[in-house]
Amino acid sequence: MARLNFIWNLSRFNKRLISVFIDLTFVVVSFYGAYWTRIGSVEPLYTEDVQKVLVITSAVTIYTFTRLGLYRAVLRYLTFHALAVVSIGTAVSALTVAVSAFYLHEPIPRSVPIIYAAFLCILCGGSRLIVRSLVSQLTGRGKQRVLIYGAGSAGRQLALALRNSDTHRVVGFVDEDRTLENTVLMGIPVKGVSEAGRLVDKHSVKQVLLALPSASRSRRKKILDTLVHLSAEVLTVPDMKDIVEGRATIDELKDVDIDDLLGRDPVEPQPSLMEANIRGKVVMVTGAGGSIGSELCRQIIQYSPKKLVLFEISEFALYSIDRELNSLVCKLGADIEIVPLLGSVQRINRLAVTMSSFSVQTVYHAAAYKHVPLVEYNVVEGVRNNVFGTYYAAQAAVDAGVESFVLISTDKAVRPTNVMGTTKRVAELALQALAEYQKHNGEKTRFCMVRFGNVLGSSGSVIPLFKRQIAAGGPLTVTHPDIIRYFMTIPEAAQLVLQAGAMGKGGDVFVLDMGEPVKIVDLASNLIQLSGLEVKSKANPDGDIEIHFSGLRPGEKLFEELLIGDNVQRTAHERIMTAKERFLSIDEFNLLINRLDKACHDFDHESIRKILLEAPTDFSPTDGIGDLVWNAANQNNDNVVPIPKSSS
Repeated sequence: MARLNFIWNLSRFNKRLISVFIDLTFVVVSFYGAYWTRIGSVEPLYTEDVQKVLVITSAVTIYTFTRLGLYRAVLRYLTFHALAVVSIGTAVSALTVAVSAFYLHEPIPRSVPIIYAAFLCILCGGSRLIVRSLVSQLTGRGKQRVLIYGAGSAGRQLALALRNSDTHRVVGFVDEDRTLENTVLMGIPVKGVSEAGRLVDKHSVKQVLLALPSASRSRRKKILDTLVHLSAEVLTVPDMKDIVEGRATIDELKDVDIDDLLGRDPVEPQPSLMEANIRGKVVMVTGAGGSIGSELCRQIIQYSPKKLVLFEISEFALYSIDRELNSLVCKLGADIEIVPLLGSVQRINRLAVTMSSFSVQTVYHAAAYKHVPLVEYNVVEGVRNNVFGTYYAAQAAVDAGVESFVLISTDKAVRPTNVMGTTKRVAELALQALAEYQKHNGEKTRFCMVRFGNVLGSSGSVIPLFKRQIAAGGPLTVTHPDIIRYFMTIPEAAQLVLQAGAMGKGGDVFVLDMGEPVKIVDLASNLIQLSGLEVKSKANPDGDIEIHFSGLRPGEKLFEELLIGDNVQRTAHERIMTAKERFLSIDEFNLLINRLDKACHDFDHESIRKILLEAPTDFSPTDGIGDLVWNAANQNNDNVVPIPKSSS
């Protein structure tokens, strides 16, 4: 090993001298070997003229190899181009033997140059391949061993990209195609899927690279189910669309997308529905800097609105989405005006002036407080923002003559057990009451609401939390071993919201098909295993990361629902349904909202809870009043601050 390292560390010039000397040796050996093979003796070669043929051949061969660039090739990066150079040089060398023997009148049999060429090609080419293999093995000892799932075009490109990598070494392909099983591609063996576990253990594989950029999510889900038990981390190559459009390269490995674990294939949006309320119109998005609001803006930009009004209370969130959208507009070369406005939906004057000043035609109301425990701890602010904010936005829309108003609702509004879900159901009641009133008074604003469950990657999503906890070494915190949730990607949710809004006739409650519910503890386990780690438990005390059950948080359900009644109807879109729900008349709702307004102003949490229980929301709280200020005041009545007479 020390001698080999000495040779590898020589200067480039000295390495070339060694290569020339070795090739000269191969020329002599091939020349004598060819003659011996043909005649059975080498004695006739010791004449002076035959030696002249050998000298001339050696000089021409080395000169040819030099001119063809063979000695400039770096052996560790040797390609088939170098073997082609060896073949050409060998042919020239054999021709030199024949021509020089002819002119020197040496009786060399005509078959000797052919045999000589075969020997020289084998020795020069084979020796270089052997050295290349040795160098590859030596330099690959410290590299991370990986297995590529998929021996197709993407897999081969990835293997080629990693061949010269300083960090990874591909030890094999795994593929479902039985015709490729036990074959060799690019010097790498191909095995069946059933062999993956054995290969991981045999070669101490650290990573399995999923090279199936064009596979559907349902297929990727099935593949991940077969890999999740392996002791290696599972990574994936970028989406083929990103590779083709130049946004990513084949070797930009990344974590498995969580939506691949769900196996939910998106449905292509219907262009007519997507653009119905957007193209050529002035569109406003409240809560434009949030996870759903910002994605709505990105989708809206694709369908050429005349103007997009961003309404957001967070300065930083507004700044971020404004910059992103302006950059996107420039890339699209579109003529779209982006209007960034700071403001709270709790200020009806700000909403009304904004909508009328910009002649807004479509509103997507995404502004809301949605984190269940935080709303439990801040009841009045939750009610003010989610209920009054929605009502004020809807009233402003009516006054400004807005054509369409779409509320982003939640599955937590169905038989709610927490204040957040209840406030969203009351917000739905507000729109239903206004829609019913308009039917009898000829107003033109169409109201509808769209319910869906959790979205992956949102600010309140559990997935980013799990990933941070895994990166920190655990433990992962899950509230309950039986808790389940519906999940959807943010882009799909935004697309379906835009399409549902176009189908609204007035007061519609749309429900998105969320697919199959997911058990959160299973999701946590899969994320741990796909990171190449093991779940630590009583059955596996030597595992890497433990899952802790912290108990249900205030107002949290074990499972969520999307519908209240059974009167559900399909729509023109396969993933959008509509439901008939109970609602209040405008007079009944105004009575409710006035009582709620007074209770909020007085910080009378007992009255707030009573009003929410009496409303047709099916509110069924699982905990007592959780407002932190109210609880602190009740613990120390001496420190209660007098409530001012002005509006809260």
